[in-house]
Amino acid sequence: MRTLILSLLLLLSNAAYAQPQTVYFYAWGGNPAVNDYLRWAARELKAQDIELRHVKVADIAEVVKQLTDGRSNADLLWINGENFHALKAADKLYAAAKQVPNLIHVRNELNWQTDFGESVDGLEIPWGVGQFYLLSCQTCLTGNTISAEELLLYAERNPGQVSYPKPPEFHGTTFLKALLLSLSEQDEVFQQPVSAVDAEKLTQPLWNYLQRLHPLLWQQGENFPASASEMRNLFANSALDIAVSFNPNEVQTLVNQGRIPAGTQRVTLGDAAITNHHYLAIPASAKAKDAAVEVINFMLSDQAQLRKAQLDGWGDPAVVELSGAKTPALLPVAPDFHASWQTYLEQAWLERFQ
Repeated sequence: MRTLILSLLLLLSNAAYAQPQTVYFYAWGGNPAVNDYLRWAARELKAQDIELRHVKVADIAEVVKQLTDGRSNADLLWINGENFHALKAADKLYAAAKQVPNLIHVRNELNWQTDFGESVDGLEIPWGVGQFYLLSCQTCLTGNTISAEELLLYAERNPGQVSYPKPPEFHGTTFLKALLLSLSEQDEVFQQPVSAVDAEKLTQPLWNYLQRLHPLLWQQGENFPASASEMRNLFANSALDIAVSFNPNEVQTLVNQGRIPAGTQRVTLGDAAITNHHYLAIPASAKAKDAAVEVINFMLSDQAQLRKAQLDGWGDPAVVELSGAKTPALLPVAPDFHASWQTYLEQAWLERFQ
């Protein structure tokens, strides 16, 4: 009888151990293609006894606040930039990088070890690449690049056909950064914290430029598109000659889906595209750290990265060197600004133009 009881206990123990581990993945839920991709990943991860639950959020900053206050059940996060800075400063992230074998396959040309000027220190792992550029109609902007002054000339010749998303919307703030880089001769200073430089002097050319540009914009600069997606819809309906994107593959993806006109061009604002990476990170408070590490390792596999980069889906560029497949080249790279510039530019813009 004792032997039978012990055997039953062992069976029950093994059955409990074999139960899938649930990983609560907090990630933006505003893109159907991203949501479809994560549903695919969840199906694939079931083979590893992992149940990936995508907790859709409108703004990951909400989860950052919850983690800082000790009120979140998140096991995995999709973050970068200011949110990473905040969590690192609060010591709320788990250093998982050394436990992710596929990290060795990350592309050599990616400067992923710093995130908006802050050292990653193994606290987040690169998942995808973002590069800022303009979408242009086939007969509008010519060439692969356009300077801030050339864009102003275009707006003068085509009043009402240019705009940008209203800061502090992320694409809108990045548009300000791209203009600032094009107008500046000291690009490297923007890698430093705002407090370490004369930010007012450095940004004055931008505010002078916008004073000239705004009267020429869509609705005379009194209103702005609320988001990149709204701007893209205006562009698709010929209300604007440009739109903005942070996905270097998005032009072809959107053309394939019939959401923007065939022949849409990809044009860099300035000599190089402001580039950053989006990352996966594990909160220090996560209950399923080991399973979350397995999820990250899967997300860096050839299979997952190829699927993510498919132009009929998300189209997010691969961050790994793909075995037996061509890894698409990126646009010329301009590193993103130090995170402290984000709030500075947004507040300065709102003070002047709202």
